[in-house]
Amino acid sequence: MKREEIEKLREAVSCAAVLQQAGFGVDMKESTRRAVKFRRGADIIIVTHEGRGWFDPLSDNKGDVFALVSLLEHLGFSEAIDRVGELVGYKGTPVIRKKPPAKVEPADVLTRWQSRRVPTTGSGAWRYLCWTRAIPVFILRCAITRGVVREGPFGSMWAGHSDTAGVVVGWEERGPDWRGFASGGSKMLFRLGPPDALRLCVTEAAIDAMSLAAVEELRDGSLYLSTGGGWSPKTEAALVDLLARPGAQLVCATDANNQGDAFARRLQGLAAQADRPSERLRPPAGDWNEVLQQRKREKARNEGTERRAASPSTASREAAPG
Repeated sequence: MKREEIEKLREAVSCAAVLQQAGFGVDMKESTRRAVKFRRGADIIIVTHEGRGWFDPLSDNKGDVFALVSLLEHLGFSEAIDRVGELVGYKGTPVIRKKPPAKVEPADVLTRWQSRRVPTTGSGAWRYLCWTRAIPVFILRCAITRGVVREGPFGSMWAGHSDTAGVVVGWEERGPDWRGFASGGSKMLFRLGPPDALRLCVTEAAIDAMSLAAVEELRDGSLYLSTGGGWSPKTEAALVDLLARPGAQLVCATDANNQGDAFARRLQGLAAQADRPSERLRPPAGDWNEVLQQRKREKARNEGTERRAASPSTASREAAPG
């Protein structure tokens, strides 16, 4: 087949269509407009570039639609071309609504970060983190003091990823109706705790890092980290830099599912390469924020029971003098 025909096939068939045909489903909770996460059991593929590219977050596998078919069906390139040709015309189910392209180029990443104000009592980000996600106030105040959270638009919060010098290079965006990552920003590491801490607790999201910090009540000597759900070369380089410190130890605090376990194994491999000890800290719920949510509900139930037990019955109140 000529190169021009191959290029036409590449444009005609999206990676999303291939995955849907192969039995993968979209994880809407973990997807963004620019990165759609597909799952099939323990297998995870993230589709990018509006369906033209993909990568496996737990390995180095990535590429175009032909590479995806080759991986899924164990085919050579020529066979993959034929298989992709069979999918021409298959559109699949729309998975993420496209956002209209911005009319104005985004400002410099650090400038945009510095232009956002820090959360204050009762602000949108404060309500989202403390009320909706059950992050304790003392943890949020610590994050504010460390300069790693900002107010996002429409009641959302921004959690900054910084480089080794402490300069913000991107941020996780989370809100009641939105999740994403800074346009034009770089995923590196969200960091909460003393910069020189040697106990490195790695989670998959900034809210989980804050949640684990709350569960452990900001354990001394601990630095709570988030990779933002990805594994970029910059993230790996930042982790290697932290593990190079004498006495460093790694705590793999990723989610309690197949993806989290696979992520933890990859982290432990990184620690082994650096000759540093590591441990798997698996949350007793799906993730560390779910642990906080469960504690909040349990506390509310206990307080309700105590109030009912402490209050006199209706009959006693009616019979009481006065």
